[in-house]
Amino acid sequence: MTHDTGLIFLGPPGAGKGTQAKLLAEAIDVPHIAIGDILREAIADQTPIGKEFQQYVDRGELVPDRLILDLINDRIQQPDAKKGWILDGFPRNVKQALFLEELLAKLDRSYTIYVVNLEVPEQVLMERLLERGRKDDTPETLSRRLQVHKEATEPVIDFYRDRNKLYSIDGDRSQEEVTKSIEQIVTPAQSGI
Repeated sequence: MTHDTGLIFLGPPGAGKGTQAKLLAEAIDVPHIAIGDILREAIADQTPIGKEFQQYVDRGELVPDRLILDLINDRIQQPDAKKGWILDGFPRNVKQALFLEELLAKLDRSYTIYVVNLEVPEQVLMERLLERGRKDDTPETLSRRLQVHKEATEPVIDFYRDRNKLYSIDGDRSQEEVTKSIEQIVTPAQSGI
């Protein structure tokens, strides 16, 4: 049985999850698995699962959990994820968190799971998201997105807090300071690799 590191990045849109996950993935040599990117790739490549995703996207519906879960199951068992991975954008709800826990228990591996929650004040998130300049981003739509995200992920944060796996990080600092805080959490686990 091998011992791997699994990292889950949580945080609202604009918190810097993707940036931090990419930096850390390079630093500890594990794949950064961004669910949104995998979905877009599968759709662009017109893979069988991508075609199924496309049907939901075309109808403006969320991709069902079972498809996302199949995707995660497949991705974390690929060769580049042998010594660990960073999930970005998953799990989005407690059902997905439970599935991930069950999936990891079935695999013949021992995982140390770290859940990093980037905390950033809403006003700062609004400024960051408005700076991105997407044409459909208005203060009203962004505020709604942040509220929906908060309602959806609070139970996930509680789920991992109850399991003593949650590390909350102040994301309202420079990129370097946030990276350093995350590395301090994960580095002790990496020294055995």
